[in-house]
Amino acid sequence: MKLLLRIGGSIFVCLVLLLLASRVFGFEPKDCSPFNRSLSCKLPGLWLKGEFVTTPVTDWSFTDKIQQIKIQTRTPYLLPLSVTIWCAVYNNNLYVTSNPGKLWNEDIMRDPHVRLKIGNQVFDRTLAIVNDPAEKASVLEVKGKKYPEWKVPPVSNATVFRVMPE
Repeated sequence: MKLLLRIGGSIFVCLVLLLLASRVFGFEPKDCSPFNRSLSCKLPGLWLKGEFVTTPVTDWSFTDKIQQIKIQTRTPYLLPLSVTIWCAVYNNNLYVTSNPGKLWNEDIMRDPHVRLKIGNQVFDRTLAIVNDPAEKASVLEVKGKKYPEWKVPPVSNATVFRVMPE
């Protein structure tokens, strides 16, 4: 019985130390080309680290020069999930889009509070799903111009999220 408690206690301590190390070092997703299909580029990360920005952003057009951003969602199993994604700006609002079935998409539907990392700046924000077909089409068109290699999906197949002002 004592041996079993020692083994269980050791495993528990190791898991706590691993979780603490993960929190300290973040383990962000790797920066890869969106068309890189290697396993290391497909793996999600955990916590995003950077310089926190708490001031409101009224014009997100500075992201037009940035090809990729990172998004961290809240998962049901209490660990964050972070992935590298593309973004678009329409009417000075920042948007992210997703295809159905992505884990981070499901996380946002359940809890819209996210953390965005743009460059080295980190923003805690809330996302809102866009249901207006005209707004969705405009966002997809802008994103298609920013990323000409991206195949723009039909409006009915795309999930579009707007970053809400704080």
